Amino acid sequence: MIFGAHADLATAIADTQAIGGTICQVFLGDPQSWKGPTADTAALRTAAEAAGIGIYVHAPYLINVATTNNRVRIPSRQLLGKTLKAAAEVGALGVIAHGGHVLADDDPEAGFANWRKCVDQLDIAVPLLIENTAGGANAMARHLERITRLWAAVSESPNAGQIGWCLDTCHAHAAGLDLRTLVADITAITGRIDLVHLNDSRDAFGSGADRHANLGQGNCDPAGLAAVATQANAPVILETPGGVAEHRSDLEWLLRTDFI
Repeated sequence: MIFGAHADLATAIADTQAIGGTICQVFLGDPQSWKGPTADTAALRTAAEAAGIGIYVHAPYLINVATTNNRVRIPSRQLLGKTLKAAAEVGALGVIAHGGHVLADDDPEAGFANWRKCVDQLDIAVPLLIENTAGGANAMARHLERITRLWAAVSESPNAGQIGWCLDTCHAHAAGLDLRTLVADITAITGRIDLVHLNDSRDAFGSGADRHANLGQGNCDPAGLAAVATQANAPVILETPGGVAEHRSDLEWLLRTDFI
């Protein structure tokens, strides 16, 4: 299993080595800001290559390329473009962006169309991985039916070859998706899973709440978590609370579970 964890940019390489990982995930700037990447991309690339660590970049949370609100959608496209460019400078393996949502009175088709337009216009120098989300009645990537329509829309783009899927277990649990069949359900739509965010959930099945917990300490089906980790045939990133000690415990839980 290729694995690692989301880590603070300043300590990502050392933390990944400390848990025995070979990949990590980072933000290249403030995830709650429109300012864009601020990381020293050349230094990060040099350090990662020297350590043999692969880098995934998570795009800022503010990005919502699906919305019909021009004051959000246009800056979102711009910020995603900047993030992809910086990720390429790092030599990243991919950039992860949430599926986003449309406004309450909007037809979801507008969101799918906006995703297609965004993908058409981007310079996608490294793979762009769309991530399923936990809640929201107007979300583009919460339920399987919406994921199907979103994937169909982006698959029509000339840039479709650079689009992939990031599967988050906490988000799926919160969305009311069965973790035991999730890999088969998603691959039936996308034909692929490029990255797994392996997270337990603090909240109940179908709650719509995006609050991560350490593996085996939340409300996700333990067999379902193990099934995703072992069946997805994709690298695994932990986005669970804590740092090196907690992530070591998460990996130990996964390796000793009776389900794998």
